Amino acid sequence: MAQRKAFLLRLDPATYEAMQRWADSELRSLNAQIEFVLRRALQEAGRLPKKKEEERPDAET
Repeated sequence: MAQRKAFLLRLDPATYEAMQRWADSELRSLNAQIEFVLRRALQEAGRLPKKKEEERPDAET
């Protein structure tokens, strides 16, 4: 698994509670839910780096 970076994230209480409820309803930890939301936003914005396999269209799978 890829190495992860740890950092402090400050959220206002209402945002924290909303994210916690969302995470609970999807059976994820709050941390996993935040990562999921960030990754989806990056993907939708076209800013998520491509994986190495996706960068080479002629690569065998």
